[in-house]
Amino acid sequence: MNPGPTSPPPSLQGVSHYENFPVASRLCPAHLRPPIAAIYWFARTADDLADEGDATPRARLDDLAAYRADLMATAAGQAPSPRWTAVFGPLGPMIRQFNLPVNLLADLLSAFEQDVVQQRYASQAELMDYCRRSANPVGRLLLHLYGVKDAGSLAQSDCICSALQLINFWQDLGVDIARGRIYLPTDSWAEHGVDEAQLLRLESNPNTINLIAFHANQASAMMLKGSKLAKTVPGRGGWELRLVVQGGLRILEKIEAQGFDTLRRRPKLGAWDVAVMGWRALWM
Repeated sequence: MNPGPTSPPPSLQGVSHYENFPVASRLCPAHLRPPIAAIYWFARTADDLADEGDATPRARLDDLAAYRADLMATAAGQAPSPRWTAVFGPLGPMIRQFNLPVNLLADLLSAFEQDVVQQRYASQAELMDYCRRSANPVGRLLLHLYGVKDAGSLAQSDCICSALQLINFWQDLGVDIARGRIYLPTDSWAEHGVDEAQLLRLESNPNTINLIAFHANQASAMMLKGSKLAKTVPGRGGWELRLVVQGGLRILEKIEAQGFDTLRRRPKLGAWDVAVMGWRALWM
């Protein structure tokens, strides 16, 4: 049984373990850092319950069910269990002060629960439904904090967050497949002449490379579709969002630069990439 982290960090500067969460950086207004930190730590802990350690799937699902019960108790103004005090202690006041949509936090939990039991995705639609719950709530929670609520902005946010989730999948293909998870939709395998055995062997051939390239290009188009949101989010938050968008696009460039072969090598961002991202963010 994984008890999760015992205390949240005083600052989320430099934290990247929960990859798709734009953490509370210096660009974020100071008054929004506490709720962002509380949401981050909620998601980070749940992700660990689903993925870290050597607990059985049944034990993970039990832990996540208990975690969900503590979320609902906290949202109702009741005392949660003492197990995750470091998470729900800070989160409760933030839910009340900022009227955080609890359904979005619950959506995140449903995605973590799905991670425990599902290792294959039949179609792009099924994968996007996962992204709707694993990634999109993060963007919608942040927009809520910034007071951005129009339908167009929410749709753009969903594009960015889903693209980030997909980019993370295509970046980590070799790592995830080694753990038994294949996020590439199965209905696209046959279209590219790929079978499960090739993927499990991490076999880099023209067909598997074309399959990865197809999905990477889809993620790029999705990111660009949502990128105009950076001009809608006010102040420093908009600048942080520009960097988030450029970070995702830069990873895709790195994937392309290595011939879309992420089955054998995981691309990473270095200091030069950060400089490029900053320059491009200025010109968005």
